[in-house]
Amino acid sequence: MEKRRVVITGLGAVTPLGNSVQETWEAAKNGKSGIEKITKFDASSCPITIAGEVKNFDFSIYGISPKVKRKLDSFSKFLMAASIQAVNDSGYTKENLSKEVKAGIIIGNCLGGQIAAEEGFSRYFNPEVGPFRISPLTAPMMIMNEAAANVSIHYGIHGISWTLSTACASGTDALGLAAELIRSGRLDVCISGGTESTINGFSLSSYYALQALSYHYNDTPQKACRPFDRDRDGFVVGEGSAVLILEELEHAKKRGAKIYAEVAGFGSSSDAYHITAPRKDGSIAALAMKEALLDANMQPEDIQYYNAHGTATIANDTAETNMLHSVFKEHAKKLHISSTKSMTGHLIGAAGALEALFCVKAITDSFIPPTINLDNPDIENGCDLDYTPKKGIQASVKAAASTSLGFGGHNSCIIIKKYL
Repeated sequence: MEKRRVVITGLGAVTPLGNSVQETWEAAKNGKSGIEKITKFDASSCPITIAGEVKNFDFSIYGISPKVKRKLDSFSKFLMAASIQAVNDSGYTKENLSKEVKAGIIIGNCLGGQIAAEEGFSRYFNPEVGPFRISPLTAPMMIMNEAAANVSIHYGIHGISWTLSTACASGTDALGLAAELIRSGRLDVCISGGTESTINGFSLSSYYALQALSYHYNDTPQKACRPFDRDRDGFVVGEGSAVLILEELEHAKKRGAKIYAEVAGFGSSSDAYHITAPRKDGSIAALAMKEALLDANMQPEDIQYYNAHGTATIANDTAETNMLHSVFKEHAKKLHISSTKSMTGHLIGAAGALEALFCVKAITDSFIPPTINLDNPDIENGCDLDYTPKKGIQASVKAAASTSLGFGGHNSCIIIKKYL
């Protein structure tokens, strides 16, 4: 039986580069960094003092009541804002979306409400406050499903409401699962993407203890995230949310929706190797990409742009480049590649969703965003491809791929193509 086709009809974003898709994309096209000194808490005693924070975020413009607002951790607020943007962009309203019998929401998130959790722990361990003074909102604010649940409540969506947690692959997996549910007929339309907000002392110190974060650039934050560069020293934590409205093609056409692009394929694999490091040869991550190509009925040569996971760690950048050589062979040298994390930082559970959104924009605008801070490619560690250093370029993009490589060996790839 022929697969139902899945198209993208709405986009929304709240990121370190801007509080809308337009602001985010324009900043990315111009190679602007969203990484600055931390303002969300006093980081003076923290070994890491930089991050990709969401800036000038005004949640009041989304019409959420004060009663609801006070129950939301920032990761839920970001998702709510990005979802409202995407729904509005799709042409849906709160009234007609609630009437869609086969509507759902599938969201990726890694760490839940870290801000609420840290506040709760600080009260619990404070002898002057103690466990009896913890806010009753702590539990509902910190658990991972609450972001999607609040969007479901806001729109009156009675279908599937799921939250996936596969570390840095969460956002990509959410989109892949949403597409599969639409293909199968379980859903006709789905709010899908990812969200994350973990810029606090505990989270940053935890990643620092792993020796995974950049710390040599605390005084020059915009130069800190350096994927594939010889002088990189780790990733930079970012925050925010990206949401795509996925919809069955005929359903979208029937209601006269504008169509940005089509979800062509999805693939996933597990390294079964290490709790944080990817396999150096990228061989199992390559299986996810090969599965996505097979699912899309495409050849490697059909892909013009690849949005890299590109975390700016030696382990990731080497493994990912090896993966690309394995899958694309000679075409790897012709592939346009960039790591937009060089500008946004690593949005963890939201990263894959934002990078899929960048793939959509690369297709619609025929533009390859840059990998900034790439001054000296780390050839010694195998980083020998065209990563679009420093400045973006105009280029025709008929199909784009994005792969996410998460802690625990979660590998996922999504392929997006021009709608024809």
